[in-house]
Amino acid sequence: MASGFFALLDDIAALMDDVAVMSKIAAKKTAGILGDDLAVNAEKASGFVSSRELPVLWAIAKGSFINKLIILPIAFLLSAFFPLAIIIILVLGGLFLAYEGAEKIYEYFFPHKHSIVETTIQDYTETEILAFEKDKIKSAIITDFILSVEIVIIALGTVIEETLTSQIVVVSFIAILATVGVYGIVAIIVRMDELGFKLIGMSTKENSPSKIIGNLLVQALPKVIKSLAVIGTIALILVAGGIFVHNIDFLHHILPQLPSFLKEFIIGLTIGLVVLGIVNVFKKVFGKK
Repeated sequence: MASGFFALLDDIAALMDDVAVMSKIAAKKTAGILGDDLAVNAEKASGFVSSRELPVLWAIAKGSFINKLIILPIAFLLSAFFPLAIIIILVLGGLFLAYEGAEKIYEYFFPHKHSIVETTIQDYTETEILAFEKDKIKSAIITDFILSVEIVIIALGTVIEETLTSQIVVVSFIAILATVGVYGIVAIIVRMDELGFKLIGMSTKENSPSKIIGNLLVQALPKVIKSLAVIGTIALILVAGGIFVHNIDFLHHILPQLPSFLKEFIIGLTIGLVVLGIVNVFKKVFGKK
């Protein structure tokens, strides 16, 4: 009886060791797309009145948890009964990520002309502000859903050969870690300027350390968000390229002389530009009609 109990404990310990190793691998695989997730949500959660930033971010985070509650069971069912679907979804998701990354680069070099309306948050009524918040929250949750699908599928792809129990534990852990980690960091980022203003207000001297640090935090916020946008774009293309290289045999064997990250970036960007060109042609054709 006792020997059976200790054998069970040994099995559990071995399973946890395997889960820890697989979780580390899955976390590395999904790290790239988390950069884009972080950049997108930092942008979505900014631009509000200071007192509304955290409530808006909390609403988006709750939506993200609901997204994953929907995605995870479907992903596990597909893994159990139709594993080929995981590869198909990965490649289709890779096409979307490559397209999005290429579109951001294209937009940088050939920006669209948008009509500029000079308004501030004070120009809106309370009802309009609430409607604005609701629209941004909805947009952020939809974007999070797409990125969450990729995070879950990429994590699942790293443990697709393992038992269903290991898949559930590893992928669920990555999904929770991604949500808590991303939105925790976003919360810190969007409050950087608020902390900076408090430090400035506490300062009694012109060149005091608190005032210098406060000014740095206030000035750093827009630069951090812009930097995250650049990092996120590169991450999108690298993640997409990695999906193509590891799941399409032909692409796996081309450009063997290049470092893997450079090869994945070139392939991801090339396919992204092709998809972008096709989408733009369709837009022009159907736009004219």
